[in-house]
Amino acid sequence: MDFRVTQLRARLRGGGRGGGRRPRRTLAAAAAVVVLAGAGTWTAVASEDPAPAVSRTDRIASTADGVRIDTSYFTAGPDGRRPAVLLGHGFGGSKDDVRQQAEELAREGYAVLTWSARSFGKSTGKIGLNDPKGEVADVSRLIDWLAEQPEVQLDEDGDPRLGMAGASYGGAIALLTAGHDDRVDALAPAITYFDLAEALFPNGVFKKLWAGVFVNTGGGCEKFEPALCRMYERVAESGTPDAEAVALLKERSPSAVADRIDVPTLLMQGQNDSLFPLGHADAAAKAIRAGGAPVAVDWIAGGHDGGEPEADRVRTRTLAWFDRYLKDDTSADTGPAFRVTRTGGVDSTNGRAVLSGASADRSPGLTGGGRSFPLTGGEQSFANPAGANPPAVSALPGLGGAGGLSQLSSLGVGVSLDFPGQHARFESAPVTGDLRITGSPTATVHVRSTGDDAVLFGKVYDVGPDGRQQVLPSQLVAPVRVEDAKAGKDVTVTFPTVDHEVRQGHRLRLVLASTDLGYASPVAPATYTVSLKSDLTVPTAPGVTTAAAPLPAWVWWLPLAGAVTALVLVLTGRRRTAAAPPDPELADVPLQITDLSKRYARSAERYAVRNLSFRVEQGQVLGLLGPNGAGKTTTLRMLMGLITPDGGEIRVFGHAIRPGAPVLSRVGAFVEGAGFLPHLSGRENLELYWRATGRPPEDAHLDEALEIAGLGEALARAVRTYSQGMRQRLAIAQAMLGLPDLLILDEPTNGLDPPQIREMREVMIRYAAAGRTVIVSSHLLSEVEQSCTHLVVMDRGGLVQAGPVREIVGSGDTLLVDTGSPVDEPLVEKVAALPGVASAVRVDDGLLVRLDADGTAARLVTELVRLDVPVESVGPHRRLEDAFLTMIGGSA
Repeated sequence: MDFRVTQLRARLRGGGRGGGRRPRRTLAAAAAVVVLAGAGTWTAVASEDPAPAVSRTDRIASTADGVRIDTSYFTAGPDGRRPAVLLGHGFGGSKDDVRQQAEELAREGYAVLTWSARSFGKSTGKIGLNDPKGEVADVSRLIDWLAEQPEVQLDEDGDPRLGMAGASYGGAIALLTAGHDDRVDALAPAITYFDLAEALFPNGVFKKLWAGVFVNTGGGCEKFEPALCRMYERVAESGTPDAEAVALLKERSPSAVADRIDVPTLLMQGQNDSLFPLGHADAAAKAIRAGGAPVAVDWIAGGHDGGEPEADRVRTRTLAWFDRYLKDDTSADTGPAFRVTRTGGVDSTNGRAVLSGASADRSPGLTGGGRSFPLTGGEQSFANPAGANPPAVSALPGLGGAGGLSQLSSLGVGVSLDFPGQHARFESAPVTGDLRITGSPTATVHVRSTGDDAVLFGKVYDVGPDGRQQVLPSQLVAPVRVEDAKAGKDVTVTFPTVDHEVRQGHRLRLVLASTDLGYASPVAPATYTVSLKSDLTVPTAPGVTTAAAPLPAWVWWLPLAGAVTALVLVLTGRRRTAAAPPDPELADVPLQITDLSKRYARSAERYAVRNLSFRVEQGQVLGLLGPNGAGKTTTLRMLMGLITPDGGEIRVFGHAIRPGAPVLSRVGAFVEGAGFLPHLSGRENLELYWRATGRPPEDAHLDEALEIAGLGEALARAVRTYSQGMRQRLAIAQAMLGLPDLLILDEPTNGLDPPQIREMREVMIRYAAAGRTVIVSSHLLSEVEQSCTHLVVMDRGGLVQAGPVREIVGSGDTLLVDTGSPVDEPLVEKVAALPGVASAVRVDDGLLVRLDADGTAARLVTELVRLDVPVESVGPHRRLEDAFLTMIGGSA
């Protein structure tokens, strides 16, 4: 491949696009960007698959101020121009985090560019929190480069047809770029902020834990621009944001340029999010809609505090949005103007929340359909303790996963903590019918303080009939600073935006607390006195409804269709049932997969998994290996009944798997890091989780699972005292509850140090020793080699090899050729083309060569000498890592 140094011209001239678009604006620090290096093209699908191969080219770009930006460019399919998409990553991540989505969009006919923002991945520079003169200017230069690519569709010279998407930090850069650069044509940001100052300083209160997470995730204060570092240290020390700090964050917020964002925008915001709550999406939608652009808002079940991220649905809707507004495909279903995902309990077969959707043809706002509820409780006084300690507990920043606090609250489990003497509470009468709160409740209170300022944390609880079940929806609080409160002030408190159902007979409880773990409160002791000045107003958004099934046309056509179906069955001799009957011959086989296939969404021909077959026996620890995009995750999701195959079947102990299949109760899974409540012990966390599943306590086999996990006396200690390795073992114990016969572990050693990895290995081996079966997906090949008895290697959706580890590692057809120095790529290609050679991969100081059925070591050496390869030695290969590379041809 010929890589040339390419100059990216800055195209920041005036002039508009037609159709009423505003003139293009220039950016400060509009420096030229130079591509320094490019590398890498590979095929992401099997050669027999008719889907187009995905090509990726990596480049390092350099700006005039010396910052190096690491980028990847993805294309697929036939020649010709197509729209482009820029994909941003989340804070603390890199371009690699969005590689899968980039490949999917490339296969759908887009030219996709990903990049690592300043100071992340391989990019250099200081973190500017999407500074218009830094990160935003970098993206504008990347747009210049896209406009020069022969594959990219242009609206005019220098102006590509362009969409931008990304989550969190990547979503904000999309909105900011659209406000600064007129060449962006469509947006799909997710779980991001509209006003960063309001996110970190809501109502003048410092969100100290989330701010600390930001700084630590970024690598420490020194990784940020000096002005940001000084601002953080100043506010963290004082506990109070000043005007300069607010102004600094506001200028780096989409709200600063919202009046200039006039392109179709899909806003996807997380309900389980104490960092960027739902109100940010509502504010962004109002501002963009005011400019006349189409806007849709989607409240997803996940967020920065955990829950279900709905990744597949989010990607599908994003694709439809871009198809409509970048490809001008009027048939693309972009979905309703407003949609909210609702949680309806737990599926006991897999422990996951049951989700459904409700929608409206227009945004309900945050106060629509309000109902008033009188509250009891007179004037109350309570303390702000010295040092604001101990603090009340609501959300815990960064506690994600299926067991996060916000997820538990959506399942009706109350986990909040308010200390006596540090809060006031007011309560309604029992509600007379089911009540759906959708939006932001409000109430006016009178506040008086013995100090100058008062900081209050407002909450609206759902309280059960017995008064003990107390649920804080999404674990969200509303902080509010009341200045000059000594004389007393009336304050209207706007509580967090939620979507929550209150059952008949439950009460609403308004709590005003003086402290909260996530926020900074005044450290000087004070007494607050509050009283009610209004009822509690609760928004109900009556226009948001769950889609109803159409009225029974089937009453007319069902009898006729039944008769026709019966006739077809008689004529063809084929019988079908809702579920295939169990296969008695497989009753003792934990897993058999036969010809399993799953197509990509929106495609009848492209496969994520294709014709996959393998079998797992009792007592095995099976390693599922493959590069990113090999189909491992899709296979595991089908195995757990989360998605349905398009072809083939999965049988667990002889029973065909389908969503909700009873046999899934014999399957346990650890697919992402579980969140635990830090103030509870390990045992209490597991008991709480098991109660949330709704299954009988005696079915948990808690003691047996804990014995296998080997936590010992630590079970009685608070989880906040646990090491990362102990938390992982507790998470594995959670997956082991019920002692499932088949245990699935996805990357169980992520984030562990070597001693902790060894402990996790012993846990897996002990679990399988009793005749149970473990399937582990991992990228740590050396660890897989030590802990697994068998392997299944996948690549491009298909099976590459399966069998015992010792046979695969010790395969005699793989040879290590030591050349003493690196071999050039053209020479590697010549070796790979030799007769008798199946593949050749370059490694440090040599080659890994896999022979085909006709190849021999002697013949290989002869050919290597003929090619002037400086052979120092040739010997059998025995490491799993190198065997894996040869099996997949270096595509990892």
